[in-house]
Amino acid sequence: MQDINSAVETLVHSSNTYFLLIGAIMVFAMHAGFAFLEVGTVRHKNQVNALVKIITDFAVSCIAYFFIGYWIAYDVTFFNNAQTLASNNGYDLVKFFFLMTFAAAIPAIISGGIAERARFYPFLIASALIVSVVYPFFEGLIWNGNHGFQAWLQQTTGASFHDFAGSVVVHGMGGWLALVGVYFLGLRRGREKDNRLIAFAPSNIPFLALGTWILCIGWFGFNVMSAQSMDGISGLVAMNSLMAMVGGILAALWFGKNDPGFIHNGPLAGLVAVCAGSDVMHPIGSLFVGLIAGWIFVKLFTIMQQTKKIDDVLGVWPLHGVCGAWGGIAAGIFGLESLGGLGGVSFTAQLIGTIAGIVIALLGGLVVYGLVNKVTTIRLSEEEEFKGADLSIHNIGSINHD
Repeated sequence: MQDINSAVETLVHSSNTYFLLIGAIMVFAMHAGFAFLEVGTVRHKNQVNALVKIITDFAVSCIAYFFIGYWIAYDVTFFNNAQTLASNNGYDLVKFFFLMTFAAAIPAIISGGIAERARFYPFLIASALIVSVVYPFFEGLIWNGNHGFQAWLQQTTGASFHDFAGSVVVHGMGGWLALVGVYFLGLRRGREKDNRLIAFAPSNIPFLALGTWILCIGWFGFNVMSAQSMDGISGLVAMNSLMAMVGGILAALWFGKNDPGFIHNGPLAGLVAVCAGSDVMHPIGSLFVGLIAGWIFVKLFTIMQQTKKIDDVLGVWPLHGVCGAWGGIAAGIFGLESLGGLGGVSFTAQLIGTIAGIVIALLGGLVVYGLVNKVTTIRLSEEEEFKGADLSIHNIGSINHD
């Protein structure tokens, strides 16, 4: 009997490790989606820079999260010997890998907003600071119960802040941090002409579309595998993700008036919004969450193109920041039993938790970007921006015509 129990325990540990490893790989693959979405949106002279930023941000994020960020969020370090770390089939190591891909998504999100005029190394430094301190602080607050915030919400509202897969913790943080970075950088040169703003068209729609497809596929690992164990897996999460995704597509198709840029960002808006409540909402509720998110993105991005204060190249603030905030609040609406959800959520708790995420992101962004900008300028010179980040930073263009 003891041998049977031991075998079952080993099977459970190995299954959970494998399950979460597949999730980590799927979210890791999403970073290719971030890269191609940016490559297809920016002008040709900035495509190489987009690719380089995403992969180097990932490396910097991994180191920052390994040594500092994960410790702050979960009070866990990796300074034990390999035999200790490999216990339970190395589940704790794979858990780090999975959550690190979430953390690395923050700089990948920001990258799309600050594109075409940001200096390379200053923003790598900013990424390291964000992933090692700012993001883990809020992550630990919500997902590990740090500093008593969730306990206070539970006592005050009857429920803790529910964010199953990171509408606010990941996407909201990334989008609102990006807003601060974009504000510090200002308008790209050439966008204002004769006292009116000019929009730069996407450089490569097929690459933009490829980025969306990669992200959409990986998102089912992002959401479903957030259960972090086989016994927590739920087809409801997958179905809700699917319905929110198609809702975002349809809303962007209609309100975006057939514009391919809007259409390919629509599913991402829906998926961002459904993360928080994907485990508690009814599929029809998720469809409405996606429809509203798609409308939010189209409306806000259109407004942003007409302002001189904010030049968010990929629209990451409306897509991740605002749609992420909508997702956090929506979980407290469509997750209610009265609207077909599983319950266990509070609208008040969702509102407070969402506002807390926004405030921490804005304050953290002001400190990080303000500090980096004070030490070294964060924007390319006028000549470098005119040449493009590819030649100015990497000394090579995306295409060789020889």
